[in-house]
Amino acid sequence: MLDRAGYERYLAAFNARDYDGVADFYVDPPRMEFFGIVITTREELKAFYAWLHSCVKETVSIHNFAASDTATAVDAIVRIEALRDLTRDELDAKGATGFFPIRAGEVQEIRQFIFYTTRAGQIEKVECALPPPLAA
Repeated sequence: MLDRAGYERYLAAFNARDYDGVADFYVDPPRMEFFGIVITTREELKAFYAWLHSCVKETVSIHNFAASDTATAVDAIVRIEALRDLTRDELDAKGATGFFPIRAGEVQEIRQFIFYTTRAGQIEKVECALPPPLAA
């Protein structure tokens, strides 16, 4: 089970940009699908986050958390601070078609539902979704 304490360690590695530490939480090979991105190897995972975090400072904080023997679900706030412009063309070229363009210095705070399929305490698959916008 990837319980709250284990997830906090994972999140600490993620927020510290320790990509080897992050990858250690995954089965080999990992399977991630989110917002147009598909990652199927440890090296793809590390390369994607190294690229993304060269463009933005990303931090994840937990809003709600639940776990079982086979799944961990997180209702999170993802804070994105642009270090440089990240254009629609660059995002699309990386396959990140569901990501939002952002200009240097801008900040986006996005609520995300992150679902982890787990096996023996390691992450086997990651899926993410955005909640619908609230009615005005």
